[in-house]
Amino acid sequence: MTDTPSEADIAARVDAIARLRDEIARAIIGQHDVVEQLLIGLFAGGHCLIEGVPGLGKTLLVRTLGEALSLDFRRVQFTPDLMPSDILGTELLEEDHGTGHRHFRFQKGPVFTNLLLADELNRTPPKTQAALLEAMQEHSVSYAGVTHRLSEPFFVLATQNPIEQAGTYPLPEAQLDRFLLNIRVDYPTEEEERAILGHTTGAASSSVDAVMAADDIVAIQRLVRQVHVGDRLLAWVASLVRATRPGPHAPAAIADHVRWGAGPRAGQALVLTAKARALLHGRLAATRDDVAVLATPVLRHRILLSFAAEAARRTPDDIVADLLAAIPAPG
Repeated sequence: MTDTPSEADIAARVDAIARLRDEIARAIIGQHDVVEQLLIGLFAGGHCLIEGVPGLGKTLLVRTLGEALSLDFRRVQFTPDLMPSDILGTELLEEDHGTGHRHFRFQKGPVFTNLLLADELNRTPPKTQAALLEAMQEHSVSYAGVTHRLSEPFFVLATQNPIEQAGTYPLPEAQLDRFLLNIRVDYPTEEEERAILGHTTGAASSSVDAVMAADDIVAIQRLVRQVHVGDRLLAWVASLVRATRPGPHAPAAIADHVRWGAGPRAGQALVLTAKARALLHGRLAATRDDVAVLATPVLRHRILLSFAAEAARRTPDDIVADLLAAIPAPG
């Protein structure tokens, strides 16, 4: 049974999260929603898929997060010739020069870390993409009949470029569903872009101090699980997720434009992320605003559109917006 944290413990965790956000802001200008969603994914115990055109600082953001969290950080640049063993590891044949005895030793790959940046994940073939599946879901790697546990916390941040299609391999639905959030990185505002130009072309460096350790993150993840979600809010989450699925009672927008809707894992993700957002804002109870804000990043990669939707230039974000407008939130 989990011990109930004291008010002092909760206040200390919330203060630590605020310091973490301030530290990240020293290196990352703007992108407040993106940073918040990354932290939500981390504290909810999930993984994030980050999409954005080149040059928006996606890799810098992840590296900065790793520095501020004092976590073991690895980056893998995914390419068409990358093999599963390049990620998971491989067995090496070693010889004891004293006895002449030979044995195999498992050489761990870059997946054995706390924070893994899978850069341009959609540039590698499906068999290599699938190598991440067990690690992301089970936090373990099986090789030669032996299961190797990963260190906790384990957090995968994958990036992909949505505008280039040549030489890419779209992620299969099974792997997309492993990502708790699909985060879109947009262009900065004019004011933010001026600040970026001045900040990155000057002599001053923007070093980031570590303000949180692995044990702190695990403790916050446990605390997120204890954030309260009311029955009416749970019912609304279930209604939103179920409404994404085509069927005889589906809304017209779903029946015409959606081939496949979100599964129960989407509802779990929406509840957990709502809890994490509530804690980030210093609350111990999730609200309908938490759910509404996170519905799009949770559902957009779990809704498969029909050809009619693509012809009408409809996006998953449009579908989620329609559902939020059509299904009233609890009072």
